[in-house]
Amino acid sequence: MKVESPALKALPGIRHAFFTREGGVSQGIYAGLNGGTGSRDDQALVAQNRARMEAALGVPEGHLLTAWQIHSPDCVVVERPWDERPRADAVATATPGIAAAVSIADCGPVLFADPEARVVAAAHAGWKGAVGGVLDATLDRMEDLGASRARVIAAIGPLIRQPSYEVGPEFVENLSALDPANKRFLIASGRPGHAMFDLPGYIAARLKELGVGTVDDLGLDTYADEARFYSYRRSTHRQEPDYGRLIAAITLV
Repeated sequence: MKVESPALKALPGIRHAFFTREGGVSQGIYAGLNGGTGSRDDQALVAQNRARMEAALGVPEGHLLTAWQIHSPDCVVVERPWDERPRADAVATATPGIAAAVSIADCGPVLFADPEARVVAAAHAGWKGAVGGVLDATLDRMEDLGASRARVIAAIGPLIRQPSYEVGPEFVENLSALDPANKRFLIASGRPGHAMFDLPGYIAARLKELGVGTVDDLGLDTYADEARFYSYRRSTHRQEPDYGRLIAAITLV
């Protein structure tokens, strides 16, 4: 039902999970633990799946909080369940019993914790967010709540990895233009002008540049492991009409 970061699991008073697709009630192309409120799955089944996640995290019903994700650089601070989901791609909290969460299906889920300040956060970092500043904003909001970047432990969960992630010439050009050093995250693909992009490598390097004390990468590929993970790109390649969403969440006990 879930995989965990050894670095986060060792922290007292903090629970987290990178939920897999295993152990849910959804059917068909969504088979399993689909947490996607934005999917076209039966929302009654999605609600049951999310309730299972809340039980696994030990938070009350309705306290697993995901924003309306738009590939933005924005992080919101949450203290209580919201009436209307804000448009953002990261959630931070210092309130026990609130599960800061993101939904993903190839993009990078990053969970953050400062165990001393008792501040946690979850970020949805696809290439747009990672390049655009969502990691920066998440750490800024955590600092607003009293966290220290040097104490923060960040875990990179299941996401699409370099062997599965081909990008086009425009992406290669734009990433290299941002910083020539970014070429280290690209290797040649079988098609001229295209490349294979190391998204988790880029995220990890960016976190280190931002001063994060510890970065733990679980090394899991959503595209390659269909039994455990949903994948937007895999569904697109198969011309399926929709896809399930995985949930990554962290909470203070």
